[in-house]
Amino acid sequence: MVKLQEAENQIVIDYEVYDRRQSDSDLLIPAIEIHQAKLGRTPRLVAADAGFYSARNEAAAKASGVKRVCIPNRSIKSVARKREQKKRWFRNGQKWRTGCEGRISVAKRRHGLDRCRYKGSTGMKRWVGLGVVADNLMSIGRVMEEQSLQR
Repeated sequence: MVKLQEAENQIVIDYEVYDRRQSDSDLLIPAIEIHQAKLGRTPRLVAADAGFYSARNEAAAKASGVKRVCIPNRSIKSVARKREQKKRWFRNGQKWRTGCEGRISVAKRRHGLDRCRYKGSTGMKRWVGLGVVADNLMSIGRVMEEQSLQR
């Protein structure tokens, strides 16, 4: 299992290769802490799929300073929760997350992350790391080009 953590402009700020599948809900709070450590600020918005949801995760994310937590609750019980998940900011956060899934698919195809050419766990970590570097270089180049065209 591979976790890719993305920030603005589709830049991957962290990745992890796991030998065994981790529970998604166990990955959320460490991901926010990694974001804070690497970028020096708390993310304004956290978007993930329903596998990352738990009431504890949502409360901890908000306590750490995240303004918008866009993680759907699979077992919606309350009217208030249903109403929150229908708000525009929540739906936009989920659209952004869906876009991330597409970018992961592109990274697999473009940089060969779907098939590792090295052997073992160390080789897999190296292969994914090289793919992340290549993808980040392309994303950074795209952002720089867009900025130069705006000037």
